[in-house]
Amino acid sequence: MNYNYLRVKNCGVLVCLILLLTNCTTTEDKKFISLKGEWVVTLDKNDKGKNEQWFNTIQPNAQPITLPSTLDEAGIGEKVIVETKLDKDVLYQLSRKNKYIGAAWYQKEIQIPNSMSDKEIVLEMERVIWKSEVWIDGEYKGTDNSLVSAHQISLGKITPGKHLITICIDNCQQYDLFDNSRGRTLTHSYTETTQIMWNGILGNFNLKALPAYSIDDLQVYPNIEKGKVEIVAKAKGQSENDITIHIIDGLGKEVSSVQTKAEENIEVELSGDFAAWDEHHPVIYTAQVKNTTGDILAQTDFGLRKIQSVENNMLLNGKRLFLRGTLECCIFPLTGHPPLNKEGWLKVFQSAKSYGLNHIRFHSWCPPEDAFQVADSLGFYLQVEMPNWSLKYGQEPEMVKWMESEGERMIRNYGNHPSFCMMAMGNELEGDYELLTGFVKRLQKEDPRHLYTTTAFTFQKPHSEEPDEVDEYWITQWTKDGWVRGQGVFDDYAPSFDKDYRASIEFLDIPLITHEIGQYSVYPNLKEIEKYTGVLTPKNFEAIKADLEKKGRLDKADDYLKASGQLAKILYKEEVERALKTPGISGFQLLDLHDFPGQGTALVGMLDAFWDSKGIVTGDEFKTFCNDLVPLIKFEKAVYTNNEVFKAKAEVANYWKNLDAPTFNWSITQKGSVLKSGSLKSKIIKQGSYAEVGVFEFELKDIHEPQKLDITLSLQGTDYKNSWSVWVYPQVQEVDKKDVVVTSRWNVAESALNEGRKVLFTPDLKEINGIEGKFVPVFWSPVHFPNQPGSMGLLIKDQHSLFNEFPTEYHTNWQWWDLCKQSKSLEVDRIVVDPVITVVDNFFKNRDLSNLFEVNVGKGKLVFSGIDLHSNMDSRITAKALLNSIVDYMNTPEFAPKQTVTFKSLSDLFQRDPDAKEAAKIGLYE
Repeated sequence: MNYNYLRVKNCGVLVCLILLLTNCTTTEDKKFISLKGEWVVTLDKNDKGKNEQWFNTIQPNAQPITLPSTLDEAGIGEKVIVETKLDKDVLYQLSRKNKYIGAAWYQKEIQIPNSMSDKEIVLEMERVIWKSEVWIDGEYKGTDNSLVSAHQISLGKITPGKHLITICIDNCQQYDLFDNSRGRTLTHSYTETTQIMWNGILGNFNLKALPAYSIDDLQVYPNIEKGKVEIVAKAKGQSENDITIHIIDGLGKEVSSVQTKAEENIEVELSGDFAAWDEHHPVIYTAQVKNTTGDILAQTDFGLRKIQSVENNMLLNGKRLFLRGTLECCIFPLTGHPPLNKEGWLKVFQSAKSYGLNHIRFHSWCPPEDAFQVADSLGFYLQVEMPNWSLKYGQEPEMVKWMESEGERMIRNYGNHPSFCMMAMGNELEGDYELLTGFVKRLQKEDPRHLYTTTAFTFQKPHSEEPDEVDEYWITQWTKDGWVRGQGVFDDYAPSFDKDYRASIEFLDIPLITHEIGQYSVYPNLKEIEKYTGVLTPKNFEAIKADLEKKGRLDKADDYLKASGQLAKILYKEEVERALKTPGISGFQLLDLHDFPGQGTALVGMLDAFWDSKGIVTGDEFKTFCNDLVPLIKFEKAVYTNNEVFKAKAEVANYWKNLDAPTFNWSITQKGSVLKSGSLKSKIIKQGSYAEVGVFEFELKDIHEPQKLDITLSLQGTDYKNSWSVWVYPQVQEVDKKDVVVTSRWNVAESALNEGRKVLFTPDLKEINGIEGKFVPVFWSPVHFPNQPGSMGLLIKDQHSLFNEFPTEYHTNWQWWDLCKQSKSLEVDRIVVDPVITVVDNFFKNRDLSNLFEVNVGKGKLVFSGIDLHSNMDSRITAKALLNSIVDYMNTPEFAPKQTVTFKSLSDLFQRDPDAKEAAKIGLYE
């Protein structure tokens, strides 16, 4: 049978397609055949290929494809048409250009050389979703089923010459990895929300001929205390000759070697001048097994390191470890699949490292070999997870059996990598915990090189409130005694910077990692649209852009991004610092340093989905509070009056090295001018400790006008420094209203405006038909969680004269906490106003919101404040300061609103009952 000429039916026209389907080389001494190159593929959406025996011959409707790749990358599959509109389906995730779920038959003619005669030949496909089956010349050879490691199928012995190889890849769901009742699977091994459900073959793709004696499994177990490594290998076949095991360093120099018999089970110990592996010294060695002719039978990279759980500390090589981590949820928008090369992973890990991170958690998926190798070389600590987000684990015995097989494959294939430090059975698991803990126990016994935990958090009690007995570390959002992350804190309590989570974790005797901290949504970067040049289309971004353009506010998008991004930045800083200030915490896992374009377009990152900057914060700035050494201070609050003393306790989180009597320098500045500075001399500060450095204070009595002060603490002789801001206001703030009518009653405001007067109208919040004020922005996604108030911070005209006596940046900062909480925003798109403060709405609604604007009404001029500027003013320092600044501005000639509205259009905007003649009778503010 000649397969070199095919007739392919395309669009109803019979065309002749000439394909050369032979392997690129037929060298007679080959032991390895690359299968990369031209193939043909036939889609089997109706699943009839086996019944019709497609494996016997290349199908007449086959299409050409170059492997390794996916159908999406080849443009094969059903064209996906998505309407550009602002709805949940469009905004839920990026859109595939082509989509195919089902069996696909890949075929090619190969040439087996004489050198492979009488040898077992194995097919290797590095990454596949989800099930593979193989035929040679129509004869069934086997199957494999994995989402975590290479598919390897023995083809047995094949006679030299030409043969037709047929590989059927089925990317249909094989097991339930998530509760699919909502019609979506979210585990990142198999999902459309980040990695897509692609069909294809990726990475290493070859046939290899096994020698008569071959190494099937090679594991290296370091003994860092003795400076030795134990080699454990399992072999197939027989040999009368010895084998030699070599240990090679990164420069190719042999460090140690040993000769031993070629047996089925090998266990040998090697000594040498080995260096330990960690984030500061990522020293990698290679173990090679060679036969007497010098052929490499097997090799693997490894590093000498020992990770331990000792009481509530995580130790690496005997030193306390603190994980500064983020998640990786298989987010690769150009390809829809993870990189199968080192270049792609270098982008990920180098970006994370440049922002001070040393840890990545792979959420419900396991990365490929190149990811581990790059992590090894850069000194990253990885948590890998089984492809599991089940909310009913144990209900399907076959799924449990497969899942446990996946776990075994993970430790066997990647367990030698020193970066592989931790392993979880999945994300937020619920179900049969006896099954989960039983499997953890088996893994702990089988491979003690890693730390294990049952799940990366769970909502199932009591496991959500305290760890399981088998857990060697615990990942959680809260404990039985309280929160350990800011979502439950920052919006409910006034800003305070002397807090930590010690009270929540006193009962713990294992290391704790805080789960998915952050999740502060940032407005989309619409300039990012042009970067999507691959298999995915950003219809979600395009729909947001089209909606803004329709509403005439597209020019505001970049400002929305910057303002919301700066708010997220200060919240991430406080999240990280609270974790660092808690000695019993062993690390945090951000969600996320970079954006998550799935699950409702969750743009929670300081970086975009491509690991590129969004212009919010540089790596160097982020590293001031996220690094192996972080200077910290504890102080009571963000807002002070000038009859107080600013007091700070200087401390340091040191995971760098031992410090011998270090000096820390502090300063307090105002607009760059130093008001006070000093030095604190400390005793020895050991690596792995959270230590007090000293205290300093500054009397605020000489500050007579509202000021923002910046406090800096740095380690002398290094680049380690950190900074914070506080705001100081005069204790006595007399409001001189002069010609301004300040009222919370609409009938009073209306009367004054009719008289041509200047009015500051600040109605009672209960009477405003508006959007509830929040300090923190949207959690995760306004699409995934639509029932939240849903604003994303303030966009402030900070250079406006209204703020002459109220220091502010263009974005929300801590001094705005009370003002945000005691406010409501109006939808001002029905009238034309001049907003002094725009409340950035979430991108799912894109309302035009403001809580402070000025406008001409009737004969008068009005400042409307949706911020409460009349209640409990004696105890609300910032409210009184803002009131004073507004009134002073209104008494100047600069108060000259540009826009004019009618009484009715304005009252309709804020009154609960548009026909009401006046708001609640709460009196005139005096």
